[in-house]
Amino acid sequence: MITDAILAVRCQLGDLEAFDQLVERFHPALYNYARRLTGGDDAASDVVQDIWLRVVRGLPRLREPGRLRSWIFSIAHRALVDRLRDRYSDREVTGVDLSDHAAEPGDLTLEEKSVAVHAALESMPLVEREILTLFYLRELSLVEISAALNLPIGTAKSRLFRARKLLHTRMTGETHG
Repeated sequence: MITDAILAVRCQLGDLEAFDQLVERFHPALYNYARRLTGGDDAASDVVQDIWLRVVRGLPRLREPGRLRSWIFSIAHRALVDRLRDRYSDREVTGVDLSDHAAEPGDLTLEEKSVAVHAALESMPLVEREILTLFYLRELSLVEISAALNLPIGTAKSRLFRARKLLHTRMTGETHG
């Protein structure tokens, strides 16, 4: 498999086949990331289209091809923030009822646990949902998340800690003082 760095350089040199490979490699992850944060297929498709336009325009200025993945996700983050600015600080629960799942999580099947986790994730505020999505579902490292979100590493760590704690609270109904 061709490395991200080589793929980025080939794209910068105008290799259309390399750009097709770039899209093939990153489009599913970008779409799932956008879908998770926007909550809808149409909104995710619109944002991903905007992300790819920004990637195409920005590729010639990419100075560190080895950081392609975090660079693309930083573009995705900025595109999502631009689209969701009004919702970005929304702290309301989306109306998902987790009470059935919170009562006795040990009795749930693996599929039911997965549904409960995804429902809890969907009900979380955007900031926490984003960092959990990047870390667990997109498998970005804290360093990559820090670069993608333009945050100091310590802030990324504290947001992840806070998000994990909130997810645990949403899943179990337990609160920690």
